[in-house]
Amino acid sequence: MYPYMNEDAAFERLKDLQREMENSRLIAGSTPSLGRVLRNVVERAWWLGGLAMRRAPRRRPMASRRDASTP
Repeated sequence: MYPYMNEDAAFERLKDLQREMENSRLIAGSTPSLGRVLRNVVERAWWLGGLAMRRAPRRRPMASRRDASTP
């Protein structure tokens, strides 16, 4: 009745297998090693420390200086 039914089923199975292989490849590549995680943490801490060092000191508001000098 359906002469190509087996061929279509085989092609769908092939596409499913390719999806499974691609997903397993992506998952396997997404687990970082301990060294890479540690390096990233150190780099981010270094970068955040640099941002904190570049910040200019805060100036006192002018209103509080006038209130303190007014008799």
